[in-house]
Amino acid sequence: MTTPMTSSTTTTPTTTALAEVLADVLGGPPSRYPPGTELFGSLPELDSLALVELITAVEVRFGFELDEDDITAEVFETVASLGAHVDACTG
Repeated sequence: MTTPMTSSTTTTPTTTALAEVLADVLGGPPSRYPPGTELFGSLPELDSLALVELITAVEVRFGFELDEDDITAEVFETVASLGAHVDACTG
């Protein structure tokens, strides 16, 4: 599924929930992960193992399975871009 990416830094219910998921997977408080936070390639703690954990946690939290083709740098660019993709898949 192709999702239009957004550079939005507006907090949504989805980005708030993603901040909680990121805090659980990567550590720190949810406030460390606002919508504009760059993810893929920007957070040293988001290595390949943590990415697998994050994908699993997102799938469980939002009740859907990410398609293998959707696991891209564009989708995981920021919290907002991941949130837009989650919304597109669950909306």
